[in-house]
Amino acid sequence: MPSAKKVPERMCVVCRKMQPKRLLLRIVKNKDGDIFYDPTGKAAGRGAYICASRDCFARLSGTRGFERAFKCRIPSEVFDAVNENIEE
Repeated sequence: MPSAKKVPERMCVVCRKMQPKRLLLRIVKNKDGDIFYDPTGKAAGRGAYICASRDCFARLSGTRGFERAFKCRIPSEVFDAVNENIEE
């Protein structure tokens, strides 16, 4: 019997739930220190993930999840890009 292909999972920095990687939004910090939204999920660098839900986005600023993940301040453009890609 062939084994089922394993679905990669990642943890949301806000709610801390494990979900399939494709259901989450990815923020990346590359080698140059640039932080940006990665719509493809394949950009090189350290990634942090957030659920594509309004609830997690609303709690994001209070948890400082991205700041913890990247150990630096996050530009407001990143939050704007995430907000534009949240599911309604």
